[in-house]
Amino acid sequence: MRKMTVFQRFSRTFRDNPSLAKMLIVFTVSGGGLVAYSEAKADGGIHAVNPSEVDVKKKRVVVLGTGWAGTSFLKNLSNSSYDVQVISPRNFFAFTPLLPSVTCGTVEPRSIVEPIRNIVRKKNVDVHYWEAECFNIDAANKKVYCRSHLGGDVNSKEEIIVDYDYLVISVGARSNTFNIPGVAENCHFLKEIEDAQKIRRTIVDCFERASLPNLSDEERKKILHFVVVGGGPTGVEFAAELHDYVTEDLVKLYPKAKEAVKITLLEATDHILNMFDKRITAFAEEKFQRDGINLKTGAMVVNISDKEITTKEVKNGGAVSTMPYGMVVWSTGIGTRPVIMDFMKHIGQGNRRVLATDEWLRVEGCDSIYALGDCATINQRKVMEDIWAIFRKADKDNSGTLTVKEFQEVLSDICERYPQVGLYLKSRQMKSLVDLLKDSSGDAVKESIEVNLEEFKLALSQVDSQMKNLPATAQVAAQQGSYLADCFNRMEKCENNPEGPLRFRGEGRHRFRPFRYKHLGQFAPLGGEQTAAQLPGDWVSIGRSSQWLWYSVYASKLVSWRTRALVISDWGRRFIFGRDSSGI
Repeated sequence: MRKMTVFQRFSRTFRDNPSLAKMLIVFTVSGGGLVAYSEAKADGGIHAVNPSEVDVKKKRVVVLGTGWAGTSFLKNLSNSSYDVQVISPRNFFAFTPLLPSVTCGTVEPRSIVEPIRNIVRKKNVDVHYWEAECFNIDAANKKVYCRSHLGGDVNSKEEIIVDYDYLVISVGARSNTFNIPGVAENCHFLKEIEDAQKIRRTIVDCFERASLPNLSDEERKKILHFVVVGGGPTGVEFAAELHDYVTEDLVKLYPKAKEAVKITLLEATDHILNMFDKRITAFAEEKFQRDGINLKTGAMVVNISDKEITTKEVKNGGAVSTMPYGMVVWSTGIGTRPVIMDFMKHIGQGNRRVLATDEWLRVEGCDSIYALGDCATINQRKVMEDIWAIFRKADKDNSGTLTVKEFQEVLSDICERYPQVGLYLKSRQMKSLVDLLKDSSGDAVKESIEVNLEEFKLALSQVDSQMKNLPATAQVAAQQGSYLADCFNRMEKCENNPEGPLRFRGEGRHRFRPFRYKHLGQFAPLGGEQTAAQLPGDWVSIGRSSQWLWYSVYASKLVSWRTRALVISDWGRRFIFGRDSSGI
C-alpha cells in the first residue's frame, strides 16, 4: 500500500472532520476583519443509511427539485422513518442570489454550488438522488413520470416511473417572456448557473469583437451596448455589477472601448426597485445616473430582433422607439413550468397562474402532495368565507349572540388561522377585539355586551383587505422547506397531539400550525461597494457599511463551509487582482 504524504494526511483529516474545517474558515475570515455568522447545523458525524437496509414499511417521500425549497427541506428533514427519493435535472444546489456576481467574474460559478449528494450524505435519513426531469404527475395513482437526458439524447422516450406516499414539488419557475416576439431567441436570462456563465462569455466576446480593426465607430458602439430589461433586484444588481466590471477591469484591458460602452436599464413602471422603500429607490436612480447608466423607466419592450430592441412609452402617447444592442439580459419575472401547468389542468387549477396550496403547503385537492417555492402560492382563506363557522364555534352556549369574552377565548386561534386579522389590528393600531368592536360600532364596548352575526360580520368586514401573496424569493422558499421538514419530522407526534388552531369548519384542531413567513430583510447591491439594505422595523441603510453587512449575511447563508471558503476567497481575490476576463 502506497504511503500517504503529510499533505494527503492533512487533507484527509479535514475532510473526515468537518468541524476542523469550520474552525479554520472562521479563524481565517475573522483574521481578515470579516465575521460571517453561520446558521448551518452540524452534521454530527451521522452516516447515510445503506440502501440495502431500507425498511420496506417506510413511507416514500419524492422530492422534485434541488433549489432553495427542496434543499432546505432535505437539510432539515431528520425523521428516519421516511425513504426519500430526490429527482432533479441538476445534481447540485446553486446559491442564486450571487448569480449576478458570477456573470462578471466577481465570484466563480463552482464557488456557489454544492453537490446535492454532499448535502444529504451524512444524514440519518435514507436519501437517494436521480438526475432526471419530471414531465408528468399522476396524483390519482400517486406516480411521477420522469426522463433522464444523461445519455445525450434530449428526445429520449424512456420513462422512469416512481411511486410515492408523499410528493414534495419544488421545481421552481422559469423566466417569463410574456410572449413578446424575439425574447426567447435573442435574450439572455439569469435564472440558472449556466445562464450566468453564458452571460460572462458573451460580455468578454463583445469586447473582443469591438477590438477588431475593421469596425466602424457605430458598429463598435452597437456591440458594446448592453441592455438590461427589468428594474427588479436581479436586473439592478446585474447592471451595477456590469458597470463595476467595465469601469474597474475591462477598460484597462480594452482602452479603446471606454468611450463606446453603454449600459441601458429598461423598466416598464415609473421606478426601479418598486418593492423597496422609496428612499432606496430614489438613491438607486440617482446613483445610476451619476454612474452613467442609462435608466429608462416607463419603457415597455414590444419586440426584440437579432439587432434591435423596440420599446413603447407607457406614457407620452405610447411613442415607439428602437435601439441597437450587443447583448440583452431579460430579468422581468417568472413563469410556470410546463409540468406544473399540465398538473394544474388535471387537478382543476388550470385557470391559475401558479399552484394553489393551503396554509400548510398542501396542494388544494391533493392531501399527499405539497408544493413550495416559486411554483406555488398560498391561497389564504378569507375570514368572510368562514364567518358563520367562526361565529358558531365561538358561540359555545348557542345563544345566537357573542359576548366579547366569548370571542376573546378563540381570538388567538382566529389570528393563527387567519393572519390577516392580526395584521389588520396592527395596521389600525388596535390592541384587542374590544378596539375592533368599538371601531365598528362607535360605542363603548364592555365584556357583557353581546353582538349578533350581522354585527360580528361588520366588525370583521375589512380584515381581508390585509391579505397579500408572498414574494417569489429565495428567503420564502427556504423558510417553506424548513417548515415542511419540521412537519414531517413531527408527523406522528402531532397526529396524536395536534398543535394547530381550531378547525372552525370541523372538529378538533389542525395537526400543525400553519406556515408563517418571517421577513428578515432584503438587499440591493448598487455597485461601487455600496449596497442598500432594508431590514425589519422600517430600518434602511445605504452605503459601504451595508455592503459589509451584505458580505457577512451572504457568507453566513451559503449552504456549506466549503462554499463559504470559496466565495470569501473569491471576494479576496477580486479585491487584490481584479476580475478575470478570460473567454472561458
